[in-house]
Amino acid sequence: MSDALIDDIHHFLGDTDWEGAEIAPLIGDASFRRYFRIRLGGKSAMLMHAPPPHEDPGPFLHVAHWLEENGLRAPHILIEDATAGWVLTEDFGDQRMREWIDENPEDERDIYAKAIDTLVQLHRLPPGPFEPYDMATYLREALLLTEWYCPAMGLEVDEQGFRAAWIAALEPLWARQTPGVTVLRDYHAENIMLLEPGKLAGEQGLIDFQDALVGHPAYDLVSLLQDARRDVSFDLEHEMLGRYRAAADPGEHFEADYARLGAQRNAKIVGIFTRLWKRDGKDRYLAMIPRVWEAMERDLAHPALQSVADWFAANIPQQIRDSFGGEIR
Repeated sequence: MSDALIDDIHHFLGDTDWEGAEIAPLIGDASFRRYFRIRLGGKSAMLMHAPPPHEDPGPFLHVAHWLEENGLRAPHILIEDATAGWVLTEDFGDQRMREWIDENPEDERDIYAKAIDTLVQLHRLPPGPFEPYDMATYLREALLLTEWYCPAMGLEVDEQGFRAAWIAALEPLWARQTPGVTVLRDYHAENIMLLEPGKLAGEQGLIDFQDALVGHPAYDLVSLLQDARRDVSFDLEHEMLGRYRAAADPGEHFEADYARLGAQRNAKIVGIFTRLWKRDGKDRYLAMIPRVWEAMERDLAHPALQSVADWFAANIPQQIRDSFGGEIR
């Protein structure tokens, strides 16, 4: 840490109960945000720096307060200075869902079931005071594949045809996401904290929800069950979908909408992971693309995605698709 950053932290914590705390930097994520654990007198808290102009902690604070007010387990906000990009929150500890299951695979089913139940609870609430997940956003995200991945593979593709194919695929879903539910957008095993490790019925904490929108209930299920960062078996995916359907009764078109949003999200992620490499020099995400591509191929097999599947057949060579995305140049 630079001396200037340390000085900024102490200035933020000055004249609070955390003045003079020990500061330990933590590994960051795929954004410009940085995280620190601070300790003082046997207590600990998490410090996030979301520096402007690259980041704005305002959306995180907005969503965190709404989730907590509505009975969801977001970290409690202790101190905030959105203008300077500093937020001090409750410390959820280090036990993420992903690592616990890797070390305790026998607990996988029960922990995923608890995560599904959290979505059921969230979806029973009226949608939060957030912007809609509109068609323009869906299209902008899906088109990240043609913007970043296709050039990286040396492919010249029909971008306008790609846009038209997605409009045809997503339009039937549109009416079914009104009035909608709160969509956290990055709900997966690395963003779910186990607050009581070892207790399968214990609380699970939510993080990384600052991009929440109002949209379709299938989206966060896709995020959880077609996880870009860890393998979720086909059997577990379908068992958890069955658990959700039994509790939420989402209607007869839910399977088709799940495939639609699965393909859309996975196309977006392929584009984002390629961008992280090409633009930001973060090549560790490339190893995840085959997993994402394989899930996208399963989604494209659904009849609801016929227009998009036809585009892939015409624009992405079969040998690249057969190798689940191919090796990026």
